[in-house]
Amino acid sequence: MLIGTDHGIAARTAMCPSHDAHAAATVTCDSVSAPSLPRSPARATTDELPNIWALPHTPASAGTARSITRQAMHAWDIDDDAADQILLVVSELVTNAVEHALPPVALHLEGPTAEGIVHIEVDDGGPASTEGEWTTSCAPDEHGRGGDIVALLATAHGTHPLAHGATYWADLCTS
Repeated sequence: MLIGTDHGIAARTAMCPSHDAHAAATVTCDSVSAPSLPRSPARATTDELPNIWALPHTPASAGTARSITRQAMHAWDIDDDAADQILLVVSELVTNAVEHALPPVALHLEGPTAEGIVHIEVDDGGPASTEGEWTTSCAPDEHGRGGDIVALLATAHGTHPLAHGATYWADLCTS
């Protein structure tokens, strides 16, 4: 995994022309907000922080993250095809955090922007010294494609280092 990289800024504009290139901001905070349904920035006030959910460092967290994201996609009126792609990327990013990194794990959802972009971030506690339970239970050819899936579906993606871990992010076009 690469730390401090951004991928796809040129592709972001090509795949979703209404989205201009920007640097993704990493949000860090000392506490994680209680679960609540995320709101589109168009409906949010300037005083609101991005929606962040702390997730347990367990394999079940990918399902929890999908449920949270599904509710957000419904609230944001995201069509089913775009929502399915967003759900897959959320699942891959959270699974990677659980399988390959230390706790804590946090999910951030923002969007859609006026340009139709949903921004996803997953924070983790940095690389684990051993692989997770699922990864060690299967053959090498049964895992390891998550990064390729994110790269294929996202208009841009990357990582940002944190003081004690990393943020993996992806932008997906909803149109």
